[in-house]
This record gives sequence, C-alpha cells and structure tokens, in this order.
Amino acid sequence: MNDTHDGDVRDVPRAPAIARRVFLGGLGAAALTAGFGLPSGAALAAQPVARSLSFNNLHTGERLKTVFQEHGQFDPAALGEINHLLRDHRTGDVEDIDPRLLVLLSDLRHKLGSKSPFQVISGYRSPKTNAMLASNSSGVAKKSYHMRGMAIDCYLPDVDLRKLHKAALQQRGGGVGLYARSGFVHLDVGRVRSW
Repeated sequence: MNDTHDGDVRDVPRAPAIARRVFLGGLGAAALTAGFGLPSGAALAAQPVARSLSFNNLHTGERLKTVFQEHGQFDPAALGEINHLLRDHRTGDVEDIDPRLLVLLSDLRHKLGSKSPFQVISGYRSPKTNAMLASNSSGVAKKSYHMRGMAIDCYLPDVDLRKLHKAALQQRGGGVGLYARSGFVHLDVGRVRSW
C-alpha cells in the first residue's frame, strides 16, 4: 500500500481539550453539536438519552464499559477513563480522545446491534510512536489522526469486518479504512474518505 491512509491530519480542526470543555445544560449540547456538525435543535431530541461504549485494549488487557454521554452532556470522568484506556501503550502518553469519535463508535455499535466491546488495536499514538511506525510501514501517515486522538483501529468480534466497514462508510463521519488481512477497521473523524 503506497498511500498513507491511516489518517493524514491536513486541515481538519481539532476538538478543544477536555479540560477546556464546559457542558452546562442545553448550552453545552448546542455548542457541541454546532461545533462538531452533529444534529442540533429538534434533531437533538431524537438522539439517545445515553451513549455508552465498551472497550478491550488488546495490548494492555484493560477493559472498560462506561456511559460517556447523557442527555447531550459528556461525563468528564468517563472521558478520562476512555482517554486512559486508549493511551499510547508503548509510551504511556495519554491524550484527549475527540468526543466525535466516541459518538461515532457508540452509534455504529448500536446500529449494528453489537453486544461486544470494541477490540482496540490502536487508539492514541504519540508522535514518537507514530514516527517509529511510519518508518517501518508505508501504510502509516506521518501526520496521523491517531496523534490527535481522532482515530482508532478496532473491530467487533460479533460483527463481520466487512459489515462494520460498510456501516462506518454509511455514517460518513470521517475516514474509514478496511484492513482485512490484519483484521481491523480504521475509523477517524477527519475528512470523509475511504480505502
């Protein structure tokens, strides 16, 4: 593979750091949905009351099941737990994971009717780790979305990989790549593209 598909950052804005986020009542939900291109107003009422996620980090053996959003508001403690689980397992570096990615994952899992946790191959990658991986593979972007907490490589054990890939493409939430030989799908909340 000659392209560096796993998430070239280019001109996509990054979500502000979790520590700077304040979600108060409807104002926080409105600001979030407006800033991230998610539904607002009447469409927000149709959103789930709560969004949850389950993860199994294949490198560390850590597992997490958490409700990260209720009534349009993100739970800072749950986000912190997710950030820790999806850290760079090589360096231990933790980065804020973009909430848009979490919403995308939750909605995909719900749409597919999966009861399994996402099996995580790669979440956040530090610049050091990304540079090392990019030097060993042409399939790793030098400016990967993984370095900004905007991407994940994963699969769901109870969902066929091609079905997960197809459902993610239909979401049009960012980049979607199928790595059938390696057994995972890349998902990011960058520009919409596929491979």
